[in-house]
Amino acid sequence: MTDAAGAVADAGAEAYPRIVAALIRVTGDWTLAEDCAQEALAAALERWPRQGVPDNPGGWLMTAARNRAVDVLRRASVERRKLRDLALLTDPAPARPEGDVVDDRLRLIFTCCHPALALEARVALTLRTVAGVPTADIARAFLVTESTMTRRLTRAKARIAAAGVPYRVPTGPALVERLPGVLGVLYLLFTRGYDADGEPAFAAEAIRLARLLHTLLPDQPEAAGLLALFLLHHSRRAARRDPSGDLRTLDQQDRARWDRAAIAEGVALLDRAGDGPYALQARIAAVHATAPTAAETDWPAIAGCYDALLAHQPTPVVRLNRAVAHGFAYGPAAGLALLAEARAGGALDGYPPAVAAEAELTARRGDPVRAAALFRAAAEAVRSDPERRALLRRAAELSS
Repeated sequence: MTDAAGAVADAGAEAYPRIVAALIRVTGDWTLAEDCAQEALAAALERWPRQGVPDNPGGWLMTAARNRAVDVLRRASVERRKLRDLALLTDPAPARPEGDVVDDRLRLIFTCCHPALALEARVALTLRTVAGVPTADIARAFLVTESTMTRRLTRAKARIAAAGVPYRVPTGPALVERLPGVLGVLYLLFTRGYDADGEPAFAAEAIRLARLLHTLLPDQPEAAGLLALFLLHHSRRAARRDPSGDLRTLDQQDRARWDRAAIAEGVALLDRAGDGPYALQARIAAVHATAPTAAETDWPAIAGCYDALLAHQPTPVVRLNRAVAHGFAYGPAAGLALLAEARAGGALDGYPPAVAAEAELTARRGDPVRAAALFRAAAEAVRSDPERRALLRRAAELSS
């Protein structure tokens, strides 16, 4: 029973988005596609423990979903063309003409991430439709009820239909224009899983989708950069907390617990990643990941990456991180000066990471009393309990 359930889970993780994407392509009905894919999984959970796991689990699920869709459409008396096209759906990964690298899942990702939708709706729809994450889990991550999230997803699908969003991957200049929006959705999805109070499964889904995107768009450097960034950050997950669950900073982590295979894969991807915003962030993460110890981190290299990143993204947060990097590379006075520039105009007022950054640079400058007070102020402003405890622990270290 357990082996069959595991086989259903494994096959579903790979086949579910293919099935949903293929059924949407043929029928144009998002709800029908999702319902049929879910019913295929339910049927597998019922039958595989008794009948055994089929030789081609993904093909079995596709056939079951297709048959269910045929039944529904026959009862609805829809046009014969859709029934004929459904009859051709037999394998979740059908052969395609040479040179045609467009995958149904890629079409689905670009549709879910269309700029006609609000950013939050894009993330939620990608989670539900492409990744197959249950609505209840998405609702919990967005701090809303399941019924509220169901309505949001329904409105997002209706918006796609009303706006006439094409179910295709853009080409040429349109692809270059749209790709950053898709990458941005995956980035937000990853951060929702990687943050202190995030859903770890979301980070894993973001990595899976980024890997798919890179596989299907191998000539897009930022797709490689995004996947590298995810892998390099995710490689440290096992070492980010102590046995009591509190966060550990980079210099406190046990580097023996880092995932060296993920680091090696992330570093290798940088050869194809170019020098776009995600690639630069990945290069920063790679410097941290490949340093033997925290004391041997190449901070001038990190500062140089932030200098380049600022040209792409002149945002207050990038300016803040650049200030910290320069503070570690060239001394706390240099970092505090750049931090003051970043704060000009009040963009970072009340922002806890900015207060914590000032605290750390102030401590390195030799003023532990003021630094401890700043860490306590940052702790009062954060929402995450693990982050609050980490900041208060640092304040206590300086006070002692």
